[in-house]
Amino acid sequence: MKRIILASCVSAGAALCLFGAGFAQAQSAAEIKTVKVTPLGGQTGEFCRLDRAFVFEDPDGTRLLYDAGMTVAGPDDPRLGDIDALLVSHLHGDHVGPRRTQAVDAGTCAEPDLSVDTRPNTNVAEIAVAKGAKIVTGSEMPAFFAAKLRALGGNPENSVLARFGGSVKVGGVTIATVPAVHSNGVSPDLIGGELGEAMKAAGISGYAGPPTGYILRFSNGLVAYLSGDTGMTAEQESVVRGFYDAKLVVINIGDTYTTGPKEAAWVVNELVHPAAVIPSHANEAATQNGEVVKGTKTEAFLMAVKVPAHVPLSGKTMEFDAGGSCVAGC
Repeated sequence: MKRIILASCVSAGAALCLFGAGFAQAQSAAEIKTVKVTPLGGQTGEFCRLDRAFVFEDPDGTRLLYDAGMTVAGPDDPRLGDIDALLVSHLHGDHVGPRRTQAVDAGTCAEPDLSVDTRPNTNVAEIAVAKGAKIVTGSEMPAFFAAKLRALGGNPENSVLARFGGSVKVGGVTIATVPAVHSNGVSPDLIGGELGEAMKAAGISGYAGPPTGYILRFSNGLVAYLSGDTGMTAEQESVVRGFYDAKLVVINIGDTYTTGPKEAAWVVNELVHPAAVIPSHANEAATQNGEVVKGTKTEAFLMAVKVPAHVPLSGKTMEFDAGGSCVAGC
């Protein structure tokens, strides 16, 4: 195409040449099938303390909500649109939502509004029922969510298992789970009743099996790794890179509960080798006016990582091609 355009410049003149080159570039960009990634955090245009949630949209329109947590304002959050499936890495409150914000931008980046109580249902289950969406999880979590769906009048069969080594397909997206090194206790508040009260008094939580990360293979060929809450694991090299060859990574960097910023950067640089990375779960007000705050964990991660890193500013959609490169919105 480039040679044809150059040849026509000689005979048709510079104006036609520029028009032809611009048309070819626009046509090429239009032909690229991208995966859209939209963070759904507490404050529009910022990366905030409790931000966990992302919507992934396949080129065929399939939409997945990952770790809805507490910053999605329930089923009526205007940012959601249609949701085909929800993904939950584990059952801790900041990922399933025993409480949630009442509206987009309520509260502050450091102290989001969490005035809506969703116990014992969870924000995840309420969204799934309202949207008629599946909940795809691994480990022992499907039974937990099936009970929540049933209690809310939804279809318990919409709680779908994807255990390590297997996969399920939702629309154009193939979903698999991979190991995460973390805990996965169910809060007594999400169990409720006399059993929940007895567990609370004993200081124990329920067991839901090991936590997970996710591998998503989109219809354009892009493979994404969503780390969930994890430390460094051998599977990040042998499975995530070796078998799945993930090109886009969403990795949690908050330290104490997950890999810290330097550890997360090492996972990206030395184990997974993606084309691009999005940090998440920083447990801090990481940005102000859309700019990374100096001295934050997010800044430390950005300085340590060796591949293009894209800060997840709430409500700002990024688009990734099959090779994991951001082609819009970054």
